[in-house]
Amino acid sequence: MNSLERLENTFLGKDRDRTPILGGWIACPDHICKIVGVDLDTYWAAPRTHTIEAYKRLGMDGLIDILVPRNREDFRIVDANSYRKADTGITLEDALDDIEKRPGAEELEAAFDFEGEYAKFRANLIKVQADCGDMVYMPAQWGAGAKLQWYDDYGYENFFIIVAAYPEHAKKLMETGGATGRLRNRLVARAVKEGLYPHAILLGEDICSQQGPMISPDFLKEFYAPQLRRGLEPLLEVGCKPVWHSDGNVRPLIDMLIDCGIQGFLGFQPECGMTLEFMLEHRTRDGEPLILFGPMAGTTELPVMSPAVVKTRVKEVVKLCEGQANLVLFTSNTINPDIPLENVLAMYEAILKN
Repeated sequence: MNSLERLENTFLGKDRDRTPILGGWIACPDHICKIVGVDLDTYWAAPRTHTIEAYKRLGMDGLIDILVPRNREDFRIVDANSYRKADTGITLEDALDDIEKRPGAEELEAAFDFEGEYAKFRANLIKVQADCGDMVYMPAQWGAGAKLQWYDDYGYENFFIIVAAYPEHAKKLMETGGATGRLRNRLVARAVKEGLYPHAILLGEDICSQQGPMISPDFLKEFYAPQLRRGLEPLLEVGCKPVWHSDGNVRPLIDMLIDCGIQGFLGFQPECGMTLEFMLEHRTRDGEPLILFGPMAGTTELPVMSPAVVKTRVKEVVKLCEGQANLVLFTSNTINPDIPLENVLAMYEAILKN
Protein backbone atom coordinates (compact mmCIF):
# COMPACT_ATOMS: atom_id res chain seq x y z
CA MET A 1 0.00 0.00 0.00
CA ASN A 2 1.49 3.37 -0.99
CA SER A 3 1.23 6.61 0.97
CA LEU A 4 -1.77 7.96 -0.93
CA GLU A 5 -3.71 4.72 -0.56
CA ARG A 6 -2.82 4.53 3.14
CA LEU A 7 -3.97 8.08 3.83
CA GLU A 8 -7.10 7.86 1.73
CA ASN A 9 -8.16 4.59 3.34
CA THR A 10 -7.68 6.20 6.74
CA PHE A 11 -9.70 9.28 5.79
CA LEU A 12 -12.50 7.12 4.41
CA GLY A 13 -12.52 4.68 7.35
CA LYS A 14 -11.24 1.70 5.35
CA ASP A 15 -8.59 -0.88 6.20
CA ARG A 16 -4.93 0.08 5.86
CA ASP A 17 -1.66 -1.76 6.35
CA ARG A 18 -0.48 0.57 9.14
CA THR A 19 -1.13 3.94 10.75
CA PRO A 20 -0.07 6.72 8.35
CA ILE A 21 2.25 9.49 9.51
CA LEU A 22 2.25 13.19 8.70
CA GLY A 23 5.11 15.67 8.52
CA GLY A 24 5.72 19.30 7.75
CA TRP A 25 6.22 20.94 11.13
CA ILE A 26 9.85 20.37 12.06
CA ALA A 27 10.82 23.90 13.07
CA CYS A 28 14.45 23.26 13.86
CA PRO A 29 17.05 23.55 11.07
CA ASP A 30 19.57 21.64 13.20
CA HIS A 31 17.25 18.61 13.13
CA ILE A 32 16.84 18.86 9.36
CA CYS A 33 20.62 19.09 8.91
CA LYS A 34 21.25 15.97 11.01
CA ILE A 35 18.59 13.97 9.18
CA VAL A 36 19.92 14.91 5.75
CA GLY A 37 23.61 15.06 6.68
CA VAL A 38 24.44 18.65 5.74
CA ASP A 39 25.73 21.69 7.61
CA LEU A 40 23.70 24.83 8.30
CA ASP A 41 25.28 26.82 5.47
CA THR A 42 24.29 24.12 3.01
CA TYR A 43 20.79 24.01 4.50
CA TRP A 44 20.29 27.76 4.18
CA ALA A 45 21.41 27.67 0.55
CA ALA A 46 18.30 25.58 -0.25
CA PRO A 47 16.21 25.13 2.93
CA ARG A 48 13.04 23.95 1.24
CA THR A 49 14.86 21.29 -0.78
CA HIS A 50 16.63 19.89 2.27
CA THR A 51 13.46 19.98 4.34
CA ILE A 52 11.56 17.91 1.78
CA GLU A 53 14.48 15.47 1.60
CA ALA A 54 14.42 15.11 5.40
CA TYR A 55 10.75 14.15 5.36
CA LYS A 56 11.40 11.61 2.62
CA ARG A 57 14.13 10.02 4.72
CA LEU A 58 11.83 9.96 7.74
CA GLY A 59 9.24 8.04 5.73
CA MET A 60 6.38 10.53 5.85
CA ASP A 61 3.14 9.57 4.12
CA GLY A 62 1.95 13.16 3.78
CA LEU A 63 2.98 16.78 4.33
CA ILE A 64 0.69 19.54 5.56
CA ASP A 65 3.43 22.16 5.23
CA ILE A 66 7.08 22.62 4.33
CA LEU A 67 8.10 24.83 7.21
CA VAL A 68 11.20 26.99 6.88
CA PRO A 69 12.14 29.59 9.53
CA ARG A 70 12.06 33.19 8.33
CA ASN A 71 15.77 33.73 8.91
CA ARG A 72 18.86 32.16 10.47
CA GLU A 73 18.34 33.86 13.82
CA ASP A 74 14.89 32.41 14.45
CA PHE A 75 13.09 29.11 14.40
CA ARG A 76 9.58 28.05 13.60
CA ILE A 77 7.96 30.66 11.32
CA VAL A 78 8.14 33.61 13.68
CA ASP A 79 10.48 36.53 14.03
CA ALA A 80 10.57 39.86 15.85
CA ASN A 81 7.58 41.11 13.85
CA SER A 82 5.32 38.16 14.54
CA TYR A 83 3.54 39.67 17.51
CA ARG A 84 2.19 42.69 15.71
CA LYS A 85 -1.25 41.18 16.28
CA ALA A 86 -1.18 42.71 19.75
CA ASP A 87 -1.08 46.19 18.24
CA THR A 88 -1.16 46.69 14.48
CA GLY A 89 -1.01 50.47 14.83
CA ILE A 90 -4.62 50.81 13.63
CA THR A 91 -6.97 52.85 15.79
CA LEU A 92 -10.39 51.50 16.64
CA GLU A 93 -11.96 54.23 14.52
CA ASP A 94 -9.83 53.24 11.53
CA ALA A 95 -10.74 49.58 12.02
CA LEU A 96 -14.46 50.37 12.09
CA ASP A 97 -14.09 52.54 9.00
CA ASP A 98 -12.23 49.78 7.17
CA ILE A 99 -14.93 47.23 7.99
CA GLU A 100 -17.63 49.57 6.69
CA LYS A 101 -15.74 49.95 3.41
CA ARG A 102 -15.11 46.25 2.94
CA PRO A 103 -17.13 44.53 0.22
CA GLY A 104 -19.89 42.37 1.61
CA ALA A 105 -20.18 38.61 1.22
CA GLU A 106 -22.29 38.79 -1.94
CA GLU A 107 -19.89 41.23 -3.57
CA LEU A 108 -16.90 39.03 -2.75
CA GLU A 109 -18.52 35.95 -4.23
CA ALA A 110 -19.69 37.80 -7.35
CA ALA A 111 -16.23 39.22 -8.01
CA PHE A 112 -14.36 35.93 -7.45
CA ASP A 113 -12.51 34.70 -10.53
CA PHE A 114 -12.89 31.01 -9.80
CA GLU A 115 -11.22 29.71 -12.95
CA GLY A 116 -8.28 32.05 -12.62
CA GLU A 117 -7.77 31.32 -8.93
CA TYR A 118 -8.17 27.61 -9.47
CA ALA A 119 -5.56 27.61 -12.23
CA LYS A 120 -3.02 29.08 -9.78
CA PHE A 121 -4.06 26.76 -6.96
CA ARG A 122 -3.87 23.71 -9.21
CA ALA A 123 -0.49 24.66 -10.66
CA ASN A 124 1.02 25.05 -7.19
CA LEU A 125 -0.33 21.70 -6.01
CA ILE A 126 1.11 19.94 -9.05
CA LYS A 127 4.49 21.65 -8.73
CA VAL A 128 4.98 20.93 -5.04
CA GLN A 129 3.62 17.40 -5.35
CA ALA A 130 6.29 16.71 -7.96
CA ASP A 131 8.93 17.85 -5.45
CA CYS A 132 7.43 15.64 -2.72
CA GLY A 133 7.57 12.45 -4.75
CA ASP A 134 5.62 9.63 -3.08
CA MET A 135 4.64 11.80 -0.11
CA VAL A 136 1.16 13.30 -0.42
CA TYR A 137 1.20 17.10 -0.41
CA MET A 138 -1.95 18.21 1.39
CA PRO A 139 -1.24 21.78 2.52
CA ALA A 140 -3.25 23.20 5.40
CA GLN A 141 -5.78 25.82 4.31
CA TRP A 142 -5.93 28.38 7.12
CA GLY A 143 -9.06 30.50 6.93
CA ALA A 144 -10.90 27.97 4.78
CA GLY A 145 -14.44 27.34 5.95
CA ALA A 146 -14.87 30.72 7.59
CA LYS A 147 -12.20 33.17 8.66
CA LEU A 148 -12.41 34.17 12.32
CA GLN A 149 -8.93 35.51 13.08
CA TRP A 150 -9.61 39.12 12.20
CA TYR A 151 -7.15 40.13 14.91
CA ASP A 152 -4.52 39.51 12.22
CA ASP A 153 -5.89 42.58 10.45
CA TYR A 154 -6.95 44.85 13.31
CA GLY A 155 -5.00 43.73 16.38
CA TYR A 156 -6.31 41.86 19.39
CA GLU A 157 -7.67 44.82 21.32
CA ASN A 158 -9.57 46.34 18.42
CA PHE A 159 -10.96 42.98 17.35
CA PHE A 160 -12.29 42.02 20.75
CA ILE A 161 -13.77 45.49 21.31
CA ILE A 162 -15.56 45.21 17.97
CA VAL A 163 -16.95 41.78 18.88
CA ALA A 164 -18.15 43.05 22.25
CA ALA A 165 -19.42 46.54 21.44
CA TYR A 166 -20.08 46.81 17.67
CA PRO A 167 -22.39 43.94 16.73
CA GLU A 168 -23.11 45.10 13.18
CA HIS A 169 -19.42 45.43 12.37
CA ALA A 170 -18.70 42.07 14.01
CA LYS A 171 -21.53 40.46 12.04
CA LYS A 172 -20.09 41.80 8.79
CA LEU A 173 -16.68 40.39 9.63
CA MET A 174 -18.19 36.96 10.28
CA GLU A 175 -20.14 37.08 7.01
CA THR A 176 -17.10 38.27 5.07
CA GLY A 177 -14.96 35.58 6.65
CA GLY A 178 -17.56 32.99 5.74
CA ALA A 179 -17.58 34.07 2.12
CA THR A 180 -13.80 34.00 1.75
CA GLY A 181 -13.62 30.63 3.51
CA ARG A 182 -16.25 29.11 1.25
CA LEU A 183 -14.47 30.39 -1.84
CA ARG A 184 -11.23 28.78 -0.68
CA ASN A 185 -13.03 25.49 -0.12
CA ARG A 186 -14.53 25.58 -3.58
CA LEU A 187 -10.96 25.49 -4.92
CA VAL A 188 -10.03 22.58 -2.68
CA ALA A 189 -13.20 20.69 -3.56
CA ARG A 190 -12.42 20.86 -7.27
CA ALA A 191 -8.87 19.66 -6.62
CA VAL A 192 -10.30 16.72 -4.66
CA LYS A 193 -12.59 15.83 -7.57
CA GLU A 194 -9.62 15.96 -9.94
CA GLY A 195 -7.52 13.72 -7.69
CA LEU A 196 -5.03 16.46 -6.81
CA TYR A 197 -5.93 16.70 -3.13
CA PRO A 198 -6.88 13.87 -0.71
CA HIS A 199 -10.17 13.43 1.12
CA ALA A 200 -9.17 15.35 4.25
CA ILE A 201 -8.01 18.91 4.83
CA LEU A 202 -6.46 20.68 7.80
CA LEU A 203 -8.04 24.04 8.56
CA GLY A 204 -9.13 25.98 11.61
CA GLU A 205 -8.80 29.18 13.59
CA ASP A 206 -6.74 30.01 16.68
CA ILE A 207 -9.41 31.45 18.93
CA CYS A 208 -8.81 29.58 22.20
CA SER A 209 -6.36 30.15 25.01
CA GLN A 210 -5.46 27.43 27.49
CA GLN A 211 -8.43 28.59 29.58
CA GLY A 212 -10.98 28.36 26.76
CA PRO A 213 -12.47 30.42 23.91
CA MET A 214 -11.39 34.07 23.72
CA ILE A 215 -14.84 34.92 22.35
CA SER A 216 -18.13 33.97 23.96
CA PRO A 217 -19.38 30.57 22.70
CA ASP A 218 -22.85 32.14 22.49
CA PHE A 219 -21.54 34.76 20.05
CA LEU A 220 -19.77 32.10 18.01
CA LYS A 221 -22.86 29.91 17.82
CA GLU A 222 -25.02 32.82 16.64
CA PHE A 223 -22.69 34.62 14.24
CA TYR A 224 -19.80 32.32 13.34
CA ALA A 225 -21.29 28.82 13.23
CA PRO A 226 -23.72 29.55 10.36
CA GLN A 227 -20.85 30.90 8.29
CA LEU A 228 -18.62 27.91 9.05
CA ARG A 229 -21.43 25.48 8.28
CA ARG A 230 -21.99 27.05 4.87
CA GLY A 231 -18.27 27.42 4.23
CA LEU A 232 -17.66 23.69 4.71
CA GLU A 233 -20.40 22.62 2.29
CA PRO A 234 -18.18 22.45 -0.84
CA LEU A 235 -15.81 20.06 0.94
CA LEU A 236 -18.51 17.81 2.34
CA GLU A 237 -20.22 17.61 -1.05
CA VAL A 238 -17.13 15.91 -2.51
CA GLY A 239 -16.45 13.76 0.54
CA CYS A 240 -13.46 15.78 1.79
CA LYS A 241 -13.33 15.75 5.57
CA PRO A 242 -12.37 18.96 7.41
CA VAL A 243 -9.94 18.51 10.32
CA TRP A 244 -9.85 21.38 12.81
CA HIS A 245 -6.55 22.70 14.15
CA SER A 246 -7.22 22.91 17.86
CA ASP A 247 -4.72 24.95 19.84
CA GLY A 248 -5.69 25.68 23.43
CA ASN A 249 -8.78 24.49 25.30
CA VAL A 250 -11.28 23.92 22.48
CA ARG A 251 -13.54 21.69 24.58
CA PRO A 252 -16.39 24.24 24.94
CA LEU A 253 -16.58 24.49 21.12
CA ILE A 254 -16.28 20.82 20.14
CA ASP A 255 -20.01 20.15 19.80
CA MET A 256 -20.54 23.35 17.80
CA LEU A 257 -17.69 22.52 15.42
CA ILE A 258 -18.91 18.96 14.88
CA ASP A 259 -22.44 20.21 14.25
CA CYS A 260 -21.06 22.56 11.57
CA GLY A 261 -19.48 19.62 9.75
CA ILE A 262 -15.99 19.31 11.22
CA GLN A 263 -15.03 15.64 11.03
CA GLY A 264 -11.66 15.56 12.73
CA PHE A 265 -9.25 17.38 14.99
CA LEU A 266 -5.53 18.10 15.21
CA GLY A 267 -3.74 19.24 18.29
CA PHE A 268 -4.28 17.92 21.77
CA GLN A 269 -2.78 19.83 24.67
CA PRO A 270 -3.12 17.63 27.76
CA GLU A 271 -2.26 20.55 30.02
CA CYS A 272 -5.57 22.23 29.16
CA GLY A 273 -7.79 19.17 29.00
CA MET A 274 -7.50 18.43 25.29
CA THR A 275 -6.51 14.79 25.63
CA LEU A 276 -6.83 11.87 23.26
CA GLU A 277 -9.16 10.16 25.70
CA PHE A 278 -11.48 13.19 25.67
CA MET A 279 -11.57 13.27 21.87
CA LEU A 280 -12.31 9.54 21.63
CA GLU A 281 -15.63 10.22 23.39
CA HIS A 282 -16.83 12.13 20.31
CA ARG A 283 -18.13 11.20 16.85
CA THR A 284 -19.02 13.14 13.72
CA ARG A 285 -22.56 14.49 13.37
CA ASP A 286 -23.32 11.32 11.35
CA GLY A 287 -22.05 9.10 14.14
CA GLU A 288 -18.83 8.09 12.42
CA PRO A 289 -15.38 7.96 14.06
CA LEU A 290 -13.42 11.20 13.93
CA ILE A 291 -10.19 11.64 12.00
CA LEU A 292 -7.44 12.52 14.47
CA PHE A 293 -4.12 14.10 13.48
CA GLY A 294 -1.87 13.65 16.50
CA PRO A 295 -1.79 13.25 19.42
CA MET A 296 1.89 13.47 20.42
CA ALA A 297 2.12 16.61 22.56
CA GLY A 298 4.91 19.06 21.89
CA THR A 299 4.65 20.35 25.45
CA THR A 300 4.16 17.54 27.96
CA GLU A 301 5.38 14.49 26.05
CA LEU A 302 7.96 14.85 23.29
CA PRO A 303 10.30 17.34 25.04
CA VAL A 304 10.54 15.34 28.27
CA MET A 305 10.11 11.64 27.48
CA SER A 306 12.91 9.24 26.69
CA PRO A 307 12.94 7.66 23.21
CA ALA A 308 11.81 4.36 24.70
CA VAL A 309 8.85 6.00 26.44
CA VAL A 310 7.96 7.86 23.22
CA LYS A 311 7.75 4.54 21.37
CA THR A 312 5.62 3.04 24.11
CA ARG A 313 3.28 6.03 24.05
CA VAL A 314 2.87 5.83 20.26
CA LYS A 315 1.93 2.17 20.50
CA GLU A 316 -0.57 2.99 23.25
CA VAL A 317 -2.10 5.71 21.09
CA VAL A 318 -2.51 3.39 18.11
CA LYS A 319 -4.19 0.77 20.28
CA LEU A 320 -6.52 3.31 21.93
CA CYS A 321 -7.71 4.53 18.53
CA GLU A 322 -8.46 1.08 17.09
CA GLY A 323 -12.16 1.08 16.21
CA GLN A 324 -12.61 4.46 17.92
CA ALA A 325 -10.96 6.97 15.58
CA ASN A 326 -9.15 7.14 12.25
CA LEU A 327 -5.66 8.05 13.42
CA VAL A 328 -2.89 9.77 11.46
CA LEU A 329 0.19 10.05 13.64
CA PHE A 330 1.37 13.63 14.02
CA THR A 331 2.46 16.14 16.63
CA SER A 332 0.20 18.57 18.46
CA ASN A 333 2.12 21.51 16.98
CA THR A 334 5.53 22.39 15.62
CA ILE A 335 8.63 20.40 16.55
CA ASN A 336 10.79 23.06 18.17
CA PRO A 337 14.44 22.81 19.29
CA ASP A 338 13.41 21.71 22.80
CA ILE A 339 12.25 18.37 21.37
CA PRO A 340 15.29 16.08 21.01
CA LEU A 341 15.80 14.65 17.55
CA GLU A 342 16.05 11.20 19.12
CA ASN A 343 12.45 11.54 20.27
CA VAL A 344 11.31 12.63 16.81
CA LEU A 345 12.97 9.57 15.29
CA ALA A 346 11.53 7.31 17.99
CA MET A 347 8.01 8.58 17.32
CA TYR A 348 8.14 7.58 13.67
CA GLU A 349 10.13 4.40 14.23
CA ALA A 350 7.37 3.16 16.54
CA ILE A 351 5.18 2.97 13.43
CA LEU A 352 7.66 2.21 10.67
CA LYS A 353 9.78 -0.37 12.51
CA ASN A 354 7.06 -2.06 14.49
